[in-house]
Amino acid sequence: MEVKTANFEKLDTPATITVSGAEAVIKCLLEEGVETLYGYPGGAIMPIYDELYKYQNEIHHVLTRHEQGATHAAQGYARVTGKVGVAMATSGPGATNLVTGIADAQIDSTPLVCITGQVGSHLLGSDAFQETDIVGISTPVTKWNYQITNAAEIPEVMAKAFYIARSGRPGPVLIDITKDAQFAALEYNYKKCAGIRSYKPTPKVDPIQIEKAAEAINSAKKPMIVFGQGVILGVAEDLLKQVIEKSGVPAAWTILGLSALPTDHPLNVGMVGMHGNYGPNVLTNECDVLIAIGMRFDDRVTGNLDAYAKQAKVIHFEIDPAEIDKNVKADIPVLGNVNETLKLLLGHLKENKHDAWHNEFKKHYEIEYEKVIKNDLNAERGMIGMAEVIDEINTCSKGDAVVVSDVGQHQMAACRYTKFNQTRSNVTSGGLGTMGFALPAALGAKMGMPNREVVAVIGDGGYQMTIQELGTIFQTKAKVKIVLLNNGFLGMVRQWQQLFFDKRYASTEMVNPDFVTIAKGYHIKTNQVTERGQLKDAVKEMMEADEPYFLEVKVEKEENVFPMVPTGASVSDILLE
Repeated sequence: MEVKTANFEKLDTPATITVSGAEAVIKCLLEEGVETLYGYPGGAIMPIYDELYKYQNEIHHVLTRHEQGATHAAQGYARVTGKVGVAMATSGPGATNLVTGIADAQIDSTPLVCITGQVGSHLLGSDAFQETDIVGISTPVTKWNYQITNAAEIPEVMAKAFYIARSGRPGPVLIDITKDAQFAALEYNYKKCAGIRSYKPTPKVDPIQIEKAAEAINSAKKPMIVFGQGVILGVAEDLLKQVIEKSGVPAAWTILGLSALPTDHPLNVGMVGMHGNYGPNVLTNECDVLIAIGMRFDDRVTGNLDAYAKQAKVIHFEIDPAEIDKNVKADIPVLGNVNETLKLLLGHLKENKHDAWHNEFKKHYEIEYEKVIKNDLNAERGMIGMAEVIDEINTCSKGDAVVVSDVGQHQMAACRYTKFNQTRSNVTSGGLGTMGFALPAALGAKMGMPNREVVAVIGDGGYQMTIQELGTIFQTKAKVKIVLLNNGFLGMVRQWQQLFFDKRYASTEMVNPDFVTIAKGYHIKTNQVTERGQLKDAVKEMMEADEPYFLEVKVEKEENVFPMVPTGASVSDILLE
């Protein structure tokens, strides 16, 4: 994609003015409505930071303690607000430290614009101090990237970056700017990008496919919906609810689709996938029509593809043509933004109920309740279970909190048991599975939604990967509530070792520090729960605190998360114990 192929809309801006490249970057951010950005300064980005200093009343810069923290914080901000998150770093290690967060944003379709400084253009390719080819490194994990060596390009490239990041299927964009381009003068005039000749972010909807989909749904005896984050990204939550209620089709969700439909909705049948609910997994292989909405048939959802929904007619509502037939063959592909396609579908659907089919989900839930859920929430067993902690958070939040989970067993417990009333409330690392995601992402989420309670649920392994961001929370005074579920293990890996490697716990037991003392060192209010009788009051105190709060809960060391679809198995072969 060449910059010159873009179409731009002129905004009501002053006449052309002469500014430095660095100031142009800040002005571009303001034109795009950026109010908060996350970053870490250094030599190659210093001119932009110098200009940012002059605009600190207009843009709030958050100094994270690591560049990876900046990208995760920007992700958290983007996920709860729907806006483009912005992160900034210097060249070399600063830029490479962004890559994990960028890769996470790419696979989870999170809109980010990352700005990196670069050595002077005359030094490119010379192995200069802190020179790294970040454009080459980030190409596989960005939606688009570009290196600016000429200051005059800055307004057009920045406009294009924001357009690409937020349009169609969102994703991360990286703009690398050489130091001389930051210092150089340019005639500044901003025009917002309105389209790019070679880039069609939203496919044209085919009404015939809509009619075919409606016909298949209307005639189905055992239809089932699986919805993903595409519903949230397309702002189609209300349409999804209308489709479900009119058609009477039971609806299950992927972990990134969680919160698009209220947890207690009578047609919400739970989570699909490796640690999903028993009913929606087993009945995937019994439904006659499978309606996938804004999801990509990830391997954690499908299990063994050779044994996945072979009996069903598959309808796939999707904005990205590359996802159609990638993993699961679609009998009826419906391309387009789900906000548009579901609206059209609604007019063709017949009223239905499918009571007998719903009873199948209820029967399977009862089995799962007896085998798994009752035990998970059992207040009479030995040590505290992860689900018990989540249940206490539900009691206090009444389903209105934003819950940001890290990666591991606690993530699955949080997704399985958290109650949500509002959309954009479940923030987690889905496709990449990035340990260390939750703490900085919760910071960003709280800044994006300051009037909502934000709870980070983290394991002792992932917590220590970005524990330094406690410093950012302390400095910003962001009222994040941090719940550390400490089992002294890398729990998910340990579970696999127990089940599939004869309990050889190779390098998974953690010798942990005094987490309470560390949090106190950052002047964050703390508490620790070691006995079940302390849990209720401790969670209540944390949720009512008008300040950042750290709560460590010592949970059962060798607790396992069930149900579970073993690797390579069919979703029908899900284990309950």
